Amino acid sequence: MIIKRGNVVSHSGAMEWGVGKVVEVTPLKATIQFSDGIIRKIASTHYTILQLADAASFVPAAESIPVVKTRATPRKKLVKPAVA
Repeated sequence: MIIKRGNVVSHSGAMEWGVGKVVEVTPLKATIQFSDGIIRKIASTHYTILQLADAASFVPAAESIPVVKTRATPRKKLVKPAVA
């Protein structure tokens, strides 16, 4: 199979990944964003286990909501009383 940027594929050995969209292709590997939210690189020698999928079946993973970090209140230094 010829893999091109923009193709929608599924991995026959890992169906739990869902459907993926090819985002980059080099002579040695393809970078694919799968529906489970993970971007994976598949070696060109393994293209035979990729299957074309329906383009409408690709649903990108929802963007995660950024966590707002709060600062801790600074501690006050304890001053030891002077010993006479």
